[in-house]
Amino acid sequence: MVTDTRVTASGTRGSETVAWVLRLILLPLVLLAAVTLGVGWLITRPLHAEVAGEVAVNQGLAEDRTPLFNTLTHFGSMLSDTPVIIVLTAIAAIAFRLVFKRWRESIFIILSVWTQSAVFLLATVFIQRPRPTVHHLDPAPPTSSFPSGHTSAAVGFYCGMALVLALHTHRHTVLKVLWWVLGIAAPLIVGISRLYRGMHHLTDVSWGLVLGFVCVAVVGHAILGTPLIPGRGSGREAARNPRAAAA
Repeated sequence: MVTDTRVTASGTRGSETVAWVLRLILLPLVLLAAVTLGVGWLITRPLHAEVAGEVAVNQGLAEDRTPLFNTLTHFGSMLSDTPVIIVLTAIAAIAFRLVFKRWRESIFIILSVWTQSAVFLLATVFIQRPRPTVHHLDPAPPTSSFPSGHTSAAVGFYCGMALVLALHTHRHTVLKVLWWVLGIAAPLIVGISRLYRGMHHLTDVSWGLVLGFVCVAVVGHAILGTPLIPGRGSGREAARNPRAAAA
C-alpha cells in the first residue's frame, strides 16, 4: 500500500511537472516561434517593397566606415559569436551552481540562451532572407539574415545575467542599475555592430532584440519564479511555484 501511494504521488508530480513545462515554457515559445515566422513572412513577402528602404541604412553605414569603427565593431560583434556565448554560458552555469548552491540560476541561463537559439534556427530554415547588398566585413554564416542570431543570443545571455545578478542584489539600487545597464548595452552594441558590418538588416536586428527579451522573460518567469522586473514579487512567486525554487 505504501509503495502504491508512493507510485501514485510520483506519477502525480510527474504529470504536474509536464503540465508546468508545457504551460510556462513550451506554449509561449511555440507562440513566439509562430509570430517570428509570421513577421519574417511579412518582411520577405507582402511588405518586401516597404522594408526594402532599410537597405539605405546599411548603405549609409557602409559608406561611412573607418578603420577605427571597423575594429571596434569587430570586437562588438565578437561579444555574441557562437563559441563565445557557449563558453560564457557554461562558465556562468558552473559559477551559479557553486555560488548559490542550487541549480535554478544555472538552468535559467542555459535555457535563456538555448530557447532563443531554437526559435532563431527554426526561423532561418523557413525564412530565407538574403543579407544586405553591401560589402560584408565578416564571413556570412549559412543561416539567413532574419532574425539576427547574434543579437538574440546577446540578449539571452547578457540580459539573463543581468536578471540573475539584479535579483541577488535587489537591495542595492546602484548595483541593480549597473547590471541592467551592462546587460542591455551589450546586445545594443552587438546589434549596431552587425548592422555596421553589413551582416543584417535593421528589422533583423530589431526582431533579434524582441526574440531575446521574450525568451528571457518567459524562462525567467518559469524558472526563477519572478517577472522580468528584478526584485518584484520573487519570493511570492517562488512560494507559489516550488519547482522554480527547488535547489
